[in-house]
Amino acid sequence: MESTNLTDLAVRQLDAAREASSGRAAVTVHGGREHRLRQTVIALRAGERLGEHDAPDEATLQVLEGEVALHAGGDTWRGRVGDHLAIPQQRHDLEALSDAAVLLTVANHER
Repeated sequence: MESTNLTDLAVRQLDAAREASSGRAAVTVHGGREHRLRQTVIALRAGERLGEHDAPDEATLQVLEGEVALHAGGDTWRGRVGDHLAIPQQRHDLEALSDAAVLLTVANHER
């Protein structure tokens, strides 16, 4: 059995994002080609965005550190530490309102 402390991982990824020229860092916690489920910790410096993109089959977002806004269509969801969201099935983007880290969970139904 593998175990990961998400709080520690979020802190490490935030440190990496603060140092990166892109203002972001990410690491896969679980998943890959042999799995249907992929979980990734994504860290963003305040003001950085993951540009608009299509929604995966099924995905959730859990805020580990900071505050984020997910924009989808005309709606905006603001999340803080501990908040969880099922990502809507439409184009969306993610904005870091403060230095933030999230856990993105994606189900790959094509596998």
